[in-house]
Amino acid sequence: MNTWGRRVVGYIGFLFFVMLLTAVAYQWGMRVYEGDPVTFLHSIQVVVEMFTTTGFGGDSPWTSPQMNVFITVMDLLGMALLIGVLPVVATPFLEDAFSTTVPKALEEALEDHVVICSYTSRMEALTAELDSQDVPYVIVEPDRTRAAELYEDGRRVIRADPESTEGLAGAGLADARALVADGDDQVDASIVLAAKELAEDVSVISVVEEPERARYHRLAGADQVLSPRSLLGESLAAKVTTAVTSEIDEAIEIGGDLELAEVPIHHGSSLAGRTLADSGIREETGVNVIGAWYHGDFTASPSPGDELTAGTVLFVSGHPDQLEQLLEMTQSGLRRFGTGETIVVGYGQVGKTVTAALEVAGVPYTTVDEVESEGVDVIGDATEPETLVDAGIEEARTVVLALPDDTTTEFATLVVRDLAPETEIVARVEETPSIPKTFRAGGDYVLSLATVTGRLIASRVLKDRDVLSLDQQVEVIRIRAPRLAGHTLRELDVRSKTGSTIVAIERGGEVVTDVGPNTRIEADDRLVIAGTDENVREFERTFG
Repeated sequence: MNTWGRRVVGYIGFLFFVMLLTAVAYQWGMRVYEGDPVTFLHSIQVVVEMFTTTGFGGDSPWTSPQMNVFITVMDLLGMALLIGVLPVVATPFLEDAFSTTVPKALEEALEDHVVICSYTSRMEALTAELDSQDVPYVIVEPDRTRAAELYEDGRRVIRADPESTEGLAGAGLADARALVADGDDQVDASIVLAAKELAEDVSVISVVEEPERARYHRLAGADQVLSPRSLLGESLAAKVTTAVTSEIDEAIEIGGDLELAEVPIHHGSSLAGRTLADSGIREETGVNVIGAWYHGDFTASPSPGDELTAGTVLFVSGHPDQLEQLLEMTQSGLRRFGTGETIVVGYGQVGKTVTAALEVAGVPYTTVDEVESEGVDVIGDATEPETLVDAGIEEARTVVLALPDDTTTEFATLVVRDLAPETEIVARVEETPSIPKTFRAGGDYVLSLATVTGRLIASRVLKDRDVLSLDQQVEVIRIRAPRLAGHTLRELDVRSKTGSTIVAIERGGEVVTDVGPNTRIEADDRLVIAGTDENVREFERTFG
């Protein structure tokens, strides 16, 4: 019996008991105080009339004050019980009758699909990746309201308990290619246990908030345990160490000695304020500028007249020595900073990962958090200027915002930019829609946990899609596109149609990096595609 059924039975039982007790009291009061004995059946009739407010028949009025008080109290009690029946019985019944009915099991047979337990903002990024590859999926969502919203939005969803074998069976787990559990760490472990009990051979991917809990998920039977917060922290730290050490640690190796990298234009750099043509980047370093982020907006193949403002992030390809030359160019003209090179705001899992990487690189840092704990240097609210001043914001080269709340991150970005116009701001956000707002607030490099999580899971689930960049603003994938065989890049016009770029071609065990308008695609080629997540998905929808 479900919760609503138990409530109804309990309420009816309670109501029956109260009416029975009231009938006995009424019979006794009529005999003692009114001198008018009545039968028990008559007393029941009066009580029913009283509780339903339909009247009292021929017994009224009563002459004794005791019975008048009794009737008044019972009238009030009857009204209270009548009002109480609405939220307990009527309202849930009406909600079930008139609200969207979400199926509790798949209404159609699926094969080679992905079972998602349950739906979070991070799963939105994953489902977008799956949609672009035409990979079916079903969401197992226990929450009634959220399941109804997803169902009305056209999603394939069932309302069931993902921790139960019955719920997973309703999602067709036995015929699925994988199950993804992304929620509370303890709930996810329970989902893994249920999944392995039902379908031992299906790949189970579990996402953990705390990396130290990964071992328990493996003990439960998870085939892969992912920790996107740690990956995100390492990526943010790499942005800091790259600026300090003049070495690019997170370049994407394509093949041979070709690498792709994101290189920022720092505040105070001699390149800031110059156009791409006047910068001399191509002439002095030999790198190829594939695209650029201007205040959070990505431009594929920027024009020579585009201005390189502070905070612009260039997406380039070249040999390792060429990338190092470019990095030196971006750092020319920068002012010297004090000993507190970096301020890390937020000392949770992401913040601790950032500081650990900075420690290894020998980069001095100061930590800020609202809660006092070991490793926190300054205790206070990062949205208050006084806290940042105490942390040494005037001498900081970089501020890493590793806060768990996007609204707080956006406001802290405004405060930092006001206090230190030339300080670089590297920020993490939870939700993808918060990225443009944080850029507008003054952030120089922003990465969302949802994006990293979606890419990370997609790289494990999708068979024909090799994700090369998990933790950067630009996504790079290696993919087959047999439909393009026989066409040249000029004929396809990929950039204008999708916003993405073909940066290299894998052919016969070798990597072709010299691709141009006349390059013709062959049937067995694997293309290396770069662009924003949406650009890459548009390529897959158009040409995949």
